[in-house]
Order: sequence, then structure tokens, then C-alpha cells
Amino acid sequence: MNELIDIRFNSNEDPVVSGRQLHEVLGIETRYSDWFPRMCEYGFTEGVDFNSLIFEQVQLEGNREVKRSLQDHLIKIDMAKEICMIQRSDKGKQARQYFIQIEKDYNSPEKIMARALRIAEKELSTLRLDNKIKDQQIAELKPKADYHDLILQCPELLSVTEISKDYGMGAKTLNKLLHELGVQYNQSGIWFLYSKYQNKGYTQTKTHIYNKLDGTQGTSVQTYWTQKGRLFLYDLLKRNEILPMIEREVA
Repeated sequence: MNELIDIRFNSNEDPVVSGRQLHEVLGIETRYSDWFPRMCEYGFTEGVDFNSLIFEQVQLEGNREVKRSLQDHLIKIDMAKEICMIQRSDKGKQARQYFIQIEKDYNSPEKIMARALRIAEKELSTLRLDNKIKDQQIAELKPKADYHDLILQCPELLSVTEISKDYGMGAKTLNKLLHELGVQYNQSGIWFLYSKYQNKGYTQTKTHIYNKLDGTQGTSVQTYWTQKGRLFLYDLLKRNEILPMIEREVA
């Protein structure tokens, strides 16, 4: 079958033709920009029977190249056949017969099967990609969920020594880091939260009684972090690109 007009296929595997090329094949003398809107008055709907597109055309004007944006339309075969009938011309009849033959070929069992296989492969590829994206998102979220679960499963108060182990560092290093981040300060050997973090339920202090070498009793005050405080530390440290060991292992 001789190719009278280029046949393309849209994303749904439907055959479509260029409105401008059809305009040329039919030998229409009216400007395309005037002719196509008139054709649409016969009941054709954008998004159903055709879709608009803009393309650039380069033309020589003297010694310089000039780019112009032109509008075209991708027309479904049914619409193209009706437009051919409307023209009531030999060229319109010829083009319509051409489109009828295109439809017969398009709807042959072999072509239907080939289309179904292409569509199935496309859907499978999309599904594989979606699954890869979901797997990646799960992998990214799982460490946080695991560490949050670890914190939520342990409602007891924890010392900075115990928390620092989660980050693979010593208590002194973590205390110093929290001081540098503006969370706490040291006074007389005791760490206190700065005012902006006080009264938020992040920490509790406990007084411990111990026996001195001379037999007398002494007291010491130690700060412990609550469950809420440990979640605060997790978010704060992560914003500063400091991850707990459990997340580093997954990464």
C-alpha cells in the first residue's frame, strides 16, 4: 500500500495523522489556521478526536534563518475519514479510501495481537519501575522506622552514655556535640538544657547517693533523656547528617 500520508501512533496505540499534512494532501487552498477550526464545527472534540501540538519551523528569509512556532493537530483516523467526506472531492475520496485500508490493517488479528503485546510489555515495564521506586522508598524509610520503633519500644529513661552507643561515639563526644549544637551547657559538672529546650519533657535529672571512701555519703546528679527527648535528638542529629549506627548499616 502506497503511503499517501504519514501514519503515527499515539500513547494509546491509536493511529493518528497530522492535520497540516492532511490539509496539504486534500489540496485545501484556505489557510490551515482558518480551515481546521471550521472542520471542528462538525462536532469534533479536542482530547477525544484530536490533540493540539506546537512545533517550530525554520525558514530562510534573505540570508538569515527565522524560527516560527506553528500549531498542528494529531487527528484520529475516524475524524480524518469524516473530514475527507466533507470535502466532496476526488482527493478527499482517495484519502478516505486510504484511511479505510489503514483501519483494516490496524484491526487485523496479527496487528491486534502485536498491539496487545506491546501494551502489556509497556504496562509491565511501568509496574517494574513503580516497584523499584517503592522498594527504594521503603529502603529509605525503613531505617528511620526501625530506629523510631527501637526508641518507642523502650520508654525508660536513658543516660547519654547509652544513647551515644547508638551513634558509635562516647558520652563525652555526644555531650560536646550537643553543646556545639546549642542544646545544652555544663555547669559544675552537670549538663543542663538551654532555656529554649527546657520544659519540653526532653530530660529528667536523678540524684544518686553513694558512699565516699571516708565512710560518709555523697550525692551526684545525672541527666537522663526521655523517650520524647531521644526522638528530638534523633531528628536534630539527622538534620546535621549524623545517623545512628542502625541507619548507617542499611545505607
